Amino acid sequence: MKHILQHLSEGKSLSFEQINSASESLFSKEITDSEIAAFLIGLKMKGETAEEIAGITAALRARSLKFSREIPNVMDNCGTGGDGVKSFNISTTSAFVIAGAGIPVAKHGNRSISSKTGSSDVLEHIGINLTASPEKTEEILEKVGIAFLFAPHVHPQLRRIMKVRNDLRIPTIFNLIGPLTNPVELEAQLLGIYRRDMVVLFAEVLKKLGRKRAIVINGAGYMDEASLQGENYLAIVENGMITEKILHPEEFGLSIFSNDSIRGGDAKENAHILLRVLRGEKGPYRETVLLNAGIGIFTAGKANSIQKGIKLAKESIDSGSALDKLQELITESQKNQRKVM
Repeated sequence: MKHILQHLSEGKSLSFEQINSASESLFSKEITDSEIAAFLIGLKMKGETAEEIAGITAALRARSLKFSREIPNVMDNCGTGGDGVKSFNISTTSAFVIAGAGIPVAKHGNRSISSKTGSSDVLEHIGINLTASPEKTEEILEKVGIAFLFAPHVHPQLRRIMKVRNDLRIPTIFNLIGPLTNPVELEAQLLGIYRRDMVVLFAEVLKKLGRKRAIVINGAGYMDEASLQGENYLAIVENGMITEKILHPEEFGLSIFSNDSIRGGDAKENAHILLRVLRGEKGPYRETVLLNAGIGIFTAGKANSIQKGIKLAKESIDSGSALDKLQELITESQKNQRKVM
C-alpha cells in the first residue's frame, strides 16, 4: 500500500492490476483507517481513470456474496444518488415496469443517499424481504423476473471502508461506484449519475466490465435519473462503442415538468407514490417513470428505440403486469400471502 500511496501522491495513474491489488488490501486487518483514507483522497485528488474504477469494482465484487447461476439477459437500473433533488424512488418504480415488460431485473440498492427515502426503505415498507440468501435471490429472479439486492447485505465486508468514507465527510469514488458493484452477472445496465463530467468515464467503465449494452445518464438539473425538466445527457455502450446523445422528453410526446414536481417523502409516502404509478395514475410521477423505464427497456434490447421502449413501459403499467411483478416479489420474498393495500 505504501508503494501505491506514493504513486498516487505523485499524480500517477494505476493499472487495473495495481488498483485491483490495492483494493483487495483494503480488506486486510493490517491496513489502518488512515491508509484507507489516504487511498481514497489520493484517487480523488489525482482523478480516477476508467481502469482504476473498474479495478476497484472487480475487487469489491470478488468480496461480495456469491451468485452462481447464469440467468440470461439480466439487467440493473440504478443511480448513484447524490443529486440533491429528493425525488421519489424513480429507478425502483421503473424496475417493476421494466420487469413487467419481460426483462429480468436484478435491482441493486441501498438506504437513502440523496432522496429522503432509499430503494431499500420503500421496498421494506411495502413488505419485501431485503436479506434473502443468494440462492433464494436467484430463485426469485428466475421465478418472478425481478429480485432486490440490498447493498449492505450482499457486500458485508465493506463496513469498515464505508465507515472511513463517512468519517471523511467528502465525496470519494465510493460515493459513485455502488451501481457498478452488483454481484449478479449483468448483460445490460442503465446507470444514472449526478456528475455530468463523469458520464462518458462511467460508460468506459461499464464497457471494461463487459456489459453488452449499457446507458449512463445525467438528467436535466443534474439528476441521476432521466428528467422531464429538459435536456438529458446519455452515453450509450453498444458493440464495443460509446455514443453520446442528448434527449428531450418532448421528443417522445412527454410533458415538461420541473424536478420539484417529482419530490418524494418518507418511506410510507414514496411507497404510496410507487403504487399509484403502478396502478396507472397519470401525472409527472408516471411520465418520469415512463421515460426512465423506456430507456431501460431500450438498454436491455427489448425495444429498438427509446420511443418503442416508452410504449412498452406504458403497456407494462396499463396491463397490470408491473403491479403483478411487485406483488409476486412480495409473496416470494416473504413466502406468505401478504397483499398490497
